[in-house]
Amino acid sequence: MTDYLLLVIAAFGAGVVNTIAGGGTFLTFPALVFTGVPPVVANATSAVAVFPGYLGGALGFRRELAVFERAALLRLTAITLAGGLAGSLLLLVSSNRAFSVVVPFLLLFATLTFLFGAPIRAWAARHSRGVTPQGALGLFAVSVYGGYFNGGLGIVLLALFSLWGMSAIHQMNGLKIGLSFVLSSISVATFSVAGFVEWPQAIVMMLAATLGGYAGAPVSRAVPAWSVRAFIAAIGFGMSAVFFWRLFAV
Repeated sequence: MTDYLLLVIAAFGAGVVNTIAGGGTFLTFPALVFTGVPPVVANATSAVAVFPGYLGGALGFRRELAVFERAALLRLTAITLAGGLAGSLLLLVSSNRAFSVVVPFLLLFATLTFLFGAPIRAWAARHSRGVTPQGALGLFAVSVYGGYFNGGLGIVLLALFSLWGMSAIHQMNGLKIGLSFVLSSISVATFSVAGFVEWPQAIVMMLAATLGGYAGAPVSRAVPAWSVRAFIAAIGFGMSAVFFWRLFAV
């Protein structure tokens, strides 16, 4: 019962955090590992757990998503699906040991990318010409990352949007949540067919993440951007340190 309470709290917090700025898997993945789920299965189960939260967040950001042209959204969706499928298949052939070695580096990379998002956006504002073919390649690469390791996906997407020259944070959040939902859809389908999901934990966490995802939209509009960044950076560095410790303590 204590394990399930921890998973519920982590999933609700992940739903809120994913909607605000990304990084919710920093909560769900460690919680699953802490309760005894093997790393690869924990990552797959975590992706399933936060999936409804992305849907709730996308509904909360309907107004921001409506700003984008339908053709552009369809194009970005197709790229995201292709990359997400490739990353999900890569996870299926990874061993727990190999995945455990890679995780802390992925967490640290995602956190540093998010932390330095402001300078990236400033540079992009001077040099970017919007969504280009290079941007499509970047989205494919980020989607592979997201399919393989969902942790920090929203953080990396926001950094990518900065490179595209986007600066309206609410529109960036709306697009981030929409593409995260698309990517999670293909990941959930892949992991489910492969039998990599602990369904009792996943179902409980899905319900909590859905509530958290919908609650996150109004919170995102009300909370100052700097405080969100500080909170996510603290989570990212903290979880990176924990997993580096676990790696070298073995």
